[in-house]
Amino acid sequence: MSASARRSRTRLFAAATLAIAALTLTACGNDDASGTRDEGAANSSSTAKDSAEDSAGGSSEGKGKSESGEALGGADSGGGSGSEGSGSSGGGENTGGGTGSDPNDPANRTPCTADNTSVAAAPVSRPLNYMLITITNTGSTMCDLAGYPILKFDDAQSVPPVIEDSKPQAVTSLKPGAKGYAAAILSAGDGSGGEGRTAQGLQVGFQGSDKFADAALQAKGVHIDDKLRVTYWLSDSADALAS
Repeated sequence: MSASARRSRTRLFAAATLAIAALTLTACGNDDASGTRDEGAANSSSTAKDSAEDSAGGSSEGKGKSESGEALGGADSGGGSGSEGSGSSGGGENTGGGTGSDPNDPANRTPCTADNTSVAAAPVSRPLNYMLITITNTGSTMCDLAGYPILKFDDAQSVPPVIEDSKPQAVTSLKPGAKGYAAAILSAGDGSGGEGRTAQGLQVGFQGSDKFADAALQAKGVHIDDKLRVTYWLSDSADALAS
């Protein structure tokens, strides 16, 4: 074979080889591209799924924390309310203590007795045969004069009855240092009470108490008979003497 023919053959072989190589490269390129796309899609899908799971997990976790936080917040709020309630209760007690220290507060009243009063008795010029009994609150709190005075002249075994028409609408109460009054009608002016007698001593008792307070009489004493009567305790001396 001539040299010229060999060169032509060589060129044809080389061209064919190049063509085959090109086709091979193209095929490999397509496979690689397809493979790359498949892997990319898989990776993308996997990444999206992981992201969704992470997102869902994060949301659930966040929700749990949020709910837990709300629960704790509620507990704290409840605790705060309890503390405030306790504070208010304490304030109420302190206020009550302040009120309790007021000697003129009606809630602090005590009965008037021989232990927290002083008593005086003296006849008056008008009306005739009347004696005014004056009581003074010597205690530190307001006291109530229940009913009427229980009068015991000398060693008398009975006490004079009360004049019902003299009953006040409310119990007479005395602030510390204040005075209350009652009147005793010692005898009948027309002699209808019998001969009577002269009393030299007087003790005054109180409803609900077994103690008596001494009330000094004038030196010559007072004349009493069977018409002896007494009024209720009143806050005004004129009312007592008008009975």
